[in-house]
Amino acid sequence: MKAAICTKYGPPETLEIDQVANPVPKDDEILVKIISTAVNSADVRVRGMAVSGILRLLMKFVLGFTKPRKPILGTVYSGIVIGMGLKVHKFNLGDRVCGLTGYDFGAYGEYVTVKENSVVSKMPEKLSFDEAASLIFGGQTAIYFLDKLKIAERKQPKVLIIGATGSVGTAAIQLATYYGGLVYAVCGSDGRALMEYLGVSNIIYYDKEDFTKLDMKFDIIFDAFGKTKRNRCKHLLEKGGVYKTVGGLEYASESVDQLRLIMRLWKKGVYKAIIDKVYALEDIVEAHRYVESGRKKGNVVLSIGDNPDSPINFDQEIQKISVG
Repeated sequence: MKAAICTKYGPPETLEIDQVANPVPKDDEILVKIISTAVNSADVRVRGMAVSGILRLLMKFVLGFTKPRKPILGTVYSGIVIGMGLKVHKFNLGDRVCGLTGYDFGAYGEYVTVKENSVVSKMPEKLSFDEAASLIFGGQTAIYFLDKLKIAERKQPKVLIIGATGSVGTAAIQLATYYGGLVYAVCGSDGRALMEYLGVSNIIYYDKEDFTKLDMKFDIIFDAFGKTKRNRCKHLLEKGGVYKTVGGLEYASESVDQLRLIMRLWKKGVYKAIIDKVYALEDIVEAHRYVESGRKKGNVVLSIGDNPDSPINFDQEIQKISVG
């Protein structure tokens, strides 16, 4: 199969398109023909090993010291089940599915095998593959941190979201609103239209004013970009207020319950897909450059599979796998 390979840690140019062996599902796995994936901040961080200190050493120990042990990166996917092991019971051929691979990666390729009981879910009927791929990373990260901040237990909390225009930020805005929060968003001036689209009227533009000098306090401060420290923000917290950042040592855990919640919220119209650009797999270097620039709004999607509106010929797909 065709896949994007990370040859070593470094700039986007370390990613190369190559032909690799096709995956074969084990008894408890499904084989997914990937239609869409996404380039997220986590992908960029791993590819460039863009962390420092003890975290850098830990990441290299887990992922590989000079290059990723699993060179096909990508952690989210949407696609179609085209094969399965003998012990799979939850899915059928032709099911439209989406999910997360976590540190198993593998989503930057034409096919991936995942365990039936991994973080994978059937997709709502009208959800597109591009939308599904764009919802997952920001959604599960925002759900994890907002849950840690106990937003559901607070009555109409005042919530400050820093880095509001990214994949995690746009998800956090929508989820905080769903939980009854009064949202204040910190972003650049070029994010105004997106914030208004998401229904945010309280916008602090960091290129025009220093949000740390605001004359107000918040119940929750969530840095969805990871560029602040608690000491810089703690004076903005109400008594009993809490602060979290994606830039610390705490990483969002993934669960199928989170994924199913994302699917339910999309069906309710509560959580919308925010897609900035869509690239072909062959343009993955440019996609990584764009995400790394910090200019993206919402999500950047990689289109990998054939036209999903065309019927899947399972015999042909299996033949591709066996020949490849």
